[in-house]
Amino acid sequence: MKRILTFALLLVLGAAAFAQTTTNKKDMAAAKEVEALERQRFEAQVKKDYALLEKFFADDLVYTHSNGKQNGKQDYIQSIRDGKSVYDKIDVEALNVRAYNDGKAAVVNGTITIYQPNKPDGTPNVAHLKYVVVQVKDAKKGWQVVLWQSQKQPEAKS
Repeated sequence: MKRILTFALLLVLGAAAFAQTTTNKKDMAAAKEVEALERQRFEAQVKKDYALLEKFFADDLVYTHSNGKQNGKQDYIQSIRDGKSVYDKIDVEALNVRAYNDGKAAVVNGTITIYQPNKPDGTPNVAHLKYVVVQVKDAKKGWQVVLWQSQKQPEAKS
């Protein structure tokens, strides 16, 4: 009887470990996929690739800029079209993706530098931001950004 209980316990623990490994593999694969998509999204913002931006952003997007202003999906994409949000270059300095729920949700935090057109006095217009993004995987639409929140970082003193 003792052997049977020990064997059953080992079987249960083994099944739990297998389930945890499977979940971790799904989450790890999702994290890699989301990291690549984050980089593509930044490129799409610079290149004004509206078709990709429409795909990457969820219809219920809440996009909070570093100045506190919020946009929904259509307002934010329109701000790029209208030249209110202009990106000459976006450098990804740090990117951390944590996936959850068997690879169906991801939280991203990172640090980027955004280069925008020079200020009216000709000085560079550069913003150093820390940000958080939440992405969810829609069965039909794939990964979509549902939340963006950023905060300006102090300028490095030279």
